[in-house]
Amino acid sequence: MRPIVHVEDLGKQYRIGGPRRPYRTIRESVGDFFRSPWQHLRRGSGKELIWVLKDVAFDVYPGEVVGIIGRNGAGKSTLLKIVSRITEPTRGRVELYGRVGCLLEVGTGFHPELTGRENIYLNGAILGMKKAEIERGFDEIVAFAEIETFLDTPVKHYSSGMHMKLAFAVAAHLSPEVLLVDEVLAVGDSNFQKKCLGKMRDVARSGRTVLFVSHNSGAIEALCNRCIWLKNGVLQAQGEPAELLRQYLTSDATPEQASVVLSGHSGRLGSSLRIMQTLTLLSDQRTPVNVIRLGDSIGVQVSFKSEKPLKPILGVVVRTITGANLFGVNNRFVPATEVPSSVREGLITTWIEQPPLMPGTYFIDLYFGNEYEDLDVIQEAASFDVEASDFFGTGQLAPPSAGPICWPAHYEFSRYAEPSLVPTED
Repeated sequence: MRPIVHVEDLGKQYRIGGPRRPYRTIRESVGDFFRSPWQHLRRGSGKELIWVLKDVAFDVYPGEVVGIIGRNGAGKSTLLKIVSRITEPTRGRVELYGRVGCLLEVGTGFHPELTGRENIYLNGAILGMKKAEIERGFDEIVAFAEIETFLDTPVKHYSSGMHMKLAFAVAAHLSPEVLLVDEVLAVGDSNFQKKCLGKMRDVARSGRTVLFVSHNSGAIEALCNRCIWLKNGVLQAQGEPAELLRQYLTSDATPEQASVVLSGHSGRLGSSLRIMQTLTLLSDQRTPVNVIRLGDSIGVQVSFKSEKPLKPILGVVVRTITGANLFGVNNRFVPATEVPSSVREGLITTWIEQPPLMPGTYFIDLYFGNEYEDLDVIQEAASFDVEASDFFGTGQLAPPSAGPICWPAHYEFSRYAEPSLVPTED
């Protein structure tokens, strides 16, 4: 099968920096050129050249939904702009077969002085569609965008959310063979985001191709059947979304970021002994992390050093950023293996198996002691982040107002029994 998008040795270079010069008129610039032409030609040599994309190559086949992930500045948006022919590459090439619908930035392709109605026809014409084709999808576009009241208002008066709604509706409903979407879920309310996810799922099921840039890892996992990871402009890896997202989230965590020195921690209670020395957060693969995905396990590893021998007991309490306790574990009441009864120093690790925490930031309080009492207590010893994942397999999570816990559940349905028509005796 021939790919619908073929990217080969793609590179994009920009020139940045250089000395800032005051504004000069055309007359002054022309005069300077004739007075010292060689100096004029040498200008710009102090500017730095950077590669935003370098040696990127991949294929996308018809019907694929490909997620593009990476940190800010990794080159994701630049890649989509090159694929959509908004920006020219410095080297390499992109082969594209079919009509392309783009949603790259709020208001891209809209003329601010034209009304919403006029911009729908304008965007359809840019995509190469005939008027009859646009009119067939017109009512559906307006209904999806929820702008009936403002349809004949110039789009310069639209809010950013209204811009995004109309732009997505136009891009998704005018039947492009390839749909390019960049951070559509970053703007708009939760209901609009759900509609966008549903529409992109419908587009994918119809056999069209989608390239989707997003920091919403749950949406990437739910919608995409393949993922591309860009790092510093270089294609780091590509493959199955769930595994690649897990690698991506843990890739930048260094031991320094995932570890905290506890010996002089400001959260230690005044009566505490200084027994706990360091805290390190661990992933399922026992690598240092400060970010986990919703549904993944996390290890809390503490190094300790005591003047007197003791049986090490470690308690961990997880709290929200507002200070509400969510849950706590402690090996006084949780069975522990290979914990000696008398030791002065060592490492003790608490494994919290698949905590169902909603995406957000959480604090950890530590309680260290022996079999009878807590000897060293540190509040807010460290924090970690939970990133979204496709926890329920639907691409959606409960709204934040539902609380910080994402609890698994299942539903059953049965019909009521038909009421009896036979009268009962008293």
